[in-house]
Amino acid sequence: MKLTLLGTGGSAGLPQIGGPDGKGDWGKTDPTEPRNRRTRASAALTLDDGRVILIDTGPELRLQLTACGIARVDAVLYTHAHADHVAGLDDIRILNRLLNAPMPGYATAPVWAELQTRFAYAFLPHDGKFFIRPVIAPHNVTPGEVTEIAGAQLRLFEQDHGFSTSLGLRVGTLAYCTDVVRLSDAALASLKGLDLLVVDCFTTRDHPTHAGLPTVLSWVERLTPKRTVLTHLGPEMDYATLKRTLPAGIEPGFDGMELIP
Repeated sequence: MKLTLLGTGGSAGLPQIGGPDGKGDWGKTDPTEPRNRRTRASAALTLDDGRVILIDTGPELRLQLTACGIARVDAVLYTHAHADHVAGLDDIRILNRLLNAPMPGYATAPVWAELQTRFAYAFLPHDGKFFIRPVIAPHNVTPGEVTEIAGAQLRLFEQDHGFSTSLGLRVGTLAYCTDVVRLSDAALASLKGLDLLVVDCFTTRDHPTHAGLPTVLSWVERLTPKRTVLTHLGPEMDYATLKRTLPAGIEPGFDGMELIP
């Protein structure tokens, strides 16, 4: 099993729009370090049999999949309905053609309700002909339960995202927890005994909707995963600085990073 970090940036990516020359605002990061160039946070889980579960469809989905050499997706899991995690939904159209079927999709009922409002055309019945639009076959999931997706058993749990909620997931000894500011005792109990924890860490301090470094360090101290990789990194989070200063066993992620638990 392999987890590919397709994107590791915050909701505005990095560089953000702007900058003194109009070519991007890099915040406090080094623009000459290629691992500071970040697209919006998403991931792809490749199972032992080669099937791929896509986690979220961010705005740069086409670029992410082609950059990482992922030519087929077998299912999509949505963690929540924020734009930086769903705005690339239309690219499912090409994935439909490669799969030659409607795309199995998994999300909570409130997420489906929002996506069906914003992307109603993707939920119309397929006529069995050529895919001229994305076609999703939605399946409801419930936090706290184990859900089978593409043959894999995923334990899904609710995360506090500040003013909303998101889904975290665990499969085997791997967990992916993006867009989270607080974890309940029940969620933390789901994360014991990990070999690999990929976790939201937007800033060096606490933030209203995303975990900051102090919070992440407290989770790592409690959970003691063998390896922790940070994602959803904001414009304060310089790759080389983090790599140099983080405690042993914790490291910043980067776009295209491949992780094997």
